[in-house]
Amino acid sequence: MSTFSAPKGTYDLLPPDSATVLAVREALAAPLRRAGYGYVETPGFEHVELFSRGVGESTDIVTKEMYTLTTKGGSQLALRPEGTASVLRAALQANLHRAGGLPVKLWYSGSYYRYERPQAGRYRHFSQVGAEALGTEDPALDAELIILAADAYRSLGLGGVRLLLNSLGDRECRPAYRASLQEFLRGLDLDEETRARIEINPLRVLDDKRQDVQRQLVGAPMMRDHLCEACKEYHERVRELLTAAGVAFTDDERLVRGLDYYTRTTFEFVHDGLGAQSAVGGGGRYDGLSEMIGGPPLPSVGWALGVDRIVLALRAEGVELPLPANTQVFAVPLGEEARSELFALVTELRRSGLAADFAYGGRGVKAAMKAANRSGARFAVVAGERDLAEGVVQLKDLESGDQEPVTRDGIAAELVRRLG
Repeated sequence: MSTFSAPKGTYDLLPPDSATVLAVREALAAPLRRAGYGYVETPGFEHVELFSRGVGESTDIVTKEMYTLTTKGGSQLALRPEGTASVLRAALQANLHRAGGLPVKLWYSGSYYRYERPQAGRYRHFSQVGAEALGTEDPALDAELIILAADAYRSLGLGGVRLLLNSLGDRECRPAYRASLQEFLRGLDLDEETRARIEINPLRVLDDKRQDVQRQLVGAPMMRDHLCEACKEYHERVRELLTAAGVAFTDDERLVRGLDYYTRTTFEFVHDGLGAQSAVGGGGRYDGLSEMIGGPPLPSVGWALGVDRIVLALRAEGVELPLPANTQVFAVPLGEEARSELFALVTELRRSGLAADFAYGGRGVKAAMKAANRSGARFAVVAGERDLAEGVVQLKDLESGDQEPVTRDGIAAELVRRLG
C-alpha cells in the first residue's frame, strides 16, 4: 500500500467502474456529434478574472469554492470550476465566431474542481460533458440542446430524470424584476452574507437551499410576472418545440441555477433517486457572457451534464449498461515456441479489431486458464509444441467448454468470423 492517498473529496477512477464512466461519456457525446458539435479541449486552469467576471463575483463558486494559485511570475490562476467560460474564451481567442457561419457548436469533456464539503454526488474533483452553441439567439437552438440532453439520458436507459424549465428574462425586463425582488428580500430576516447578496445579485437568494430561507421566500415576486413580450414569446416557443419533440418538463419559476451569466432560458435535469444532490445536469442561455469577458456581443446557450451523478442515477435505477468486452480472445501458450507463435497471433488479432490478451509471466496451464476465465474472454487459444508441429492450435469456447483444433494459418480469420 502507498504512503499516499487521493486528496480529500477526490477519487480514483479504476476498472471495472471506469468502463461505465467511459460508456456514459460516449452516450452523452454521441447525440452532440450527430448534431454537428465539434470537440474542444481547454486548459485545466485559467486566469482568475475569467471566472470572477463570467461566473460572477457573488457566486459561491467564486467566493468560496475556487482553487486558486499564484504562479512564479505572480499571475493569479484558478483550476476551472466550470466549462462554459473557458470554452467561450477559447472560441473568442481563436476567432471561431468570424471563421464561418453561426452558431459555433462545440462540445467538451473533462474534470472540474470546486472546494466543497464532500458528500455522495458532490466531490471536489468531478467530471462533466458539456455543449455550447455560440453566436445565435434562436429558441430552436435552446430546444435543440435540451432535446439532445434528454435523448442522451434516454439512451442510457434512465427513466427517472425530470426536466425543470424557467426563463430569467433579459436586460430589458430583468432590471424591474430585480428591483421588485430586492424590495421584497430586504424585508426578510436573513444573515449578513445573504443580505449582502441582495445588493449584488438578488436572484441568487432564490437559489438558497436552506429551509429557513426557503420558508421566507413564499410570496416572493416571480420573474414570469415581469417578462417583457419578447421574452414571453421566446420562452413559449422553446416550450412548444420541447412539447412537439416529446420532451416533458415542469415549469419552475424559482429555478435560477448557481451562475450569474444566465439569461432567458434556464433549465435543470434532476433525478429524485439521488437525495439532496439531485441535479444531474443543467444549463441555459447566456447572451451577455461574451461581453463580460471582453468579447463582442455573442448570444449563446449551453449545458453541462454531470458524469458522476449520472453514474449514481444508473445505480439508483439498477441500470447496467452493455459494456464492450475487455477481452474476447485469451492466448495460452505451452512452451517457449508456442509463446512466440501465440504472441504474434495476439498482435494479429488486435490489428484485426479484436480484443485479445496473453498469458504473461510463463504461468502454468491451470493458472493461465483461470486468468482466461477472469478476463471475460469468449475464446481461449491454446497451443503447445505438438500442436504447432501439426500446424494447428486448440480453440476453446469458454462458455460451452467445447474445444476443437483449427489450423494456425486459419485461426485469425475464424475468430474474426465468430466474433465479428
